[in-house]
Amino acid sequence: MPGDFTYTTLGKTGLRVHRLGFAASYRPGEDTVRHAAERGINLFFGYGMDRQLVRGLRPLLQAQRERFIVATGAYNYMLGHTNLQRSLEKRLRQFGTEYIDLFLFLGVMREKDFPLRLRDDLILLKQSGKVRFVGMSGHNRKFAGRIAREGGMDVLMVRYNAAHRGAEEEVFPHCSQHHPGVISYTATRWRYLLRPPKGWPANERVPTAPMCYRFVLSNPGVHVALSAPRSPRELDENIDALARGPLDPEEDRFMRSFGDAVHQAKKFFM
Repeated sequence: MPGDFTYTTLGKTGLRVHRLGFAASYRPGEDTVRHAAERGINLFFGYGMDRQLVRGLRPLLQAQRERFIVATGAYNYMLGHTNLQRSLEKRLRQFGTEYIDLFLFLGVMREKDFPLRLRDDLILLKQSGKVRFVGMSGHNRKFAGRIAREGGMDVLMVRYNAAHRGAEEEVFPHCSQHHPGVISYTATRWRYLLRPPKGWPANERVPTAPMCYRFVLSNPGVHVALSAPRSPRELDENIDALARGPLDPEEDRFMRSFGDAVHQAKKFFM
């Protein structure tokens, strides 16, 4: 990773990215989308159905398309093994753009969800010129590690946070040869890392969202952490925290200890 904690290069794609990506999972409003662009965030992840993101992003793409990295894709569990070309054309219309920067097959839970046929279809989309880079997203870390070793995908999107650290062994070490871009999600573990778990001492501190993002981005295996701020204020807090750089050893120990407590209390979310 370059020394700059706020920007980096997204693996072998060569794309210069802000290390916080933007998603609209908590309905932040179009103003927050525009504010993110003003603050330098340039990677936006959307499903197409998140209308606030689409409405906020479309004018930005029309004005300065080259400034922004649009990440989207087709969902396995919603669409089945569908025609990826059809999904791509729909996303192009929704975002009002002639190409998608990162087109991923999303929601891979098992190896059979992402057969060779679909991987070949992604490569064909890339060759068409309507997609710049392709990849996959899923919860199966061991399979993601295998995809990283094989080197067929440009980008991998995996879960990583203080409570779910399996990617440290199952994904990141396998990226050294082919250097895929790595995007992480659920940095706050659906906000469970922002409140004390059962049994946590009442007088002990609890992480903030900015600390959760700094924890994720302190790992050299991660290029971008997806964030989902609910307002411009939350967005500013997350971005401003990056100026502090990586966690120091004491902060890292605290985050891992808290993450272990959350994981133990919420084992049903493996």
